[in-house]
Amino acid sequence: MMSEKRNILVLGSGGREHALAWKIVQSPLLGKLYCAPGNGGMATLAENVALDMADHQAVIQFCQDKAIDLVVIGPEAPLVAGLADDLTAAGIAAFGPGKIAAQLEGSKGYTKDMCAEADIPTAAYGRFDNACDALAYLDTLPIAQGRAPIVVKADGLAAGKGVIIAEDIQTARDAVEDIFDGAFGEAGAELVVEEFMTGEEASFFVLCDGENALPLATAQDHKRVGDGDTGPNTGGMGAYSPASIMTQALIDEAMSKIIAPTLATMARRGAPYRGVLYAGLMLTPDGPKLVEYNARFGDPECQVLMRLLKSDLVPALEAAAIGSVKDMTLDWHDDVAMTVVMAANGYPGSYDKGTVINGLDAVSDDTVVFHAGTARAEDGTITAIGGRVLNVTARGKTVAQAQASAYAGVDAIDWPQGFCRRDIGYREIEREKND
Repeated sequence: MMSEKRNILVLGSGGREHALAWKIVQSPLLGKLYCAPGNGGMATLAENVALDMADHQAVIQFCQDKAIDLVVIGPEAPLVAGLADDLTAAGIAAFGPGKIAAQLEGSKGYTKDMCAEADIPTAAYGRFDNACDALAYLDTLPIAQGRAPIVVKADGLAAGKGVIIAEDIQTARDAVEDIFDGAFGEAGAELVVEEFMTGEEASFFVLCDGENALPLATAQDHKRVGDGDTGPNTGGMGAYSPASIMTQALIDEAMSKIIAPTLATMARRGAPYRGVLYAGLMLTPDGPKLVEYNARFGDPECQVLMRLLKSDLVPALEAAAIGSVKDMTLDWHDDVAMTVVMAANGYPGSYDKGTVINGLDAVSDDTVVFHAGTARAEDGTITAIGGRVLNVTARGKTVAQAQASAYAGVDAIDWPQGFCRRDIGYREIEREKND
């Protein structure tokens, strides 16, 4: 039984976790908030604690010592490692799927096989545990005749870097050999070869209680490092919500053809999915198709979702963790939210650490700066310690207004060693102009 005031532990140190903490502290249900390990921004909202998420017993002991009522697991690695299962076994409520259910993110092959079993629309694929068979499969595909690109993916968690879009057969062959040669470590013990889907991508989030799903909001993010979607892929350089391209009809179709059969299949497999399920969708001429699942909130999509959510987040987290979302409703601001990622020069390659960030107090009160790779010194100095460092997040009545406010926030920050894209939301702004 939950106490009247909940002590909550948020695990993680990125912009996603800062956004969750920022929303949680607004709840009248909150007793005390802890973040582990947290970051320079989260230190102003909660008590940051040095906990190793990989040491499950240490996390359990901390929760018992501090009478933690709910653990919110931000990143994917501890979910795939089964932390939610171990917390639940110790009688501690955990927001996030168990180890088997988290395989929807932890293994691309697992997800593709689940889609095949449940007749969920997705790209055609082959799954392989050796280079010989994978290379032979490539020779059967249109790419071998130079007619169509394909996608080669390391099976496991590769920090967003294990996906290669091959435009020609030699690139595809090199990708297969690189993955099995250890380019992505253990994540490349197996790989998936997929057909290349054409269309526009959108992010769709639902809260799940193991049986039911509650749609949250749609978003689109920008993965490539440079303006105009150029340069290498990153963890995400910015996002906005809602994504107008995801109409209610498309949402309904995604719920009925993708989300509902996924939950039913996982429950049938004895691994009911609880937590947030993030579906990356490709909006094709044949309707939405699943690109991939993530077992947690997206980053930086979580930042825009939290800025738009009017309702108390804590009851929603609890419903997914230990209750039911069936009769739950959530209220959202009738606005657009946008976040612009400020990254350290050199990202996503090697980048400098320890540079000082000034001017954060010059950002308008209407704009929230969520921290990602930051540390706070005792004198309050903020330094950059990661690749993606700040998420400047604003709301507006239109995409253009939200964009203008977000970039005004960026321009108020004095950090010469950082950079950002200057065109976040450009497709949506073009659509807005044409409406």
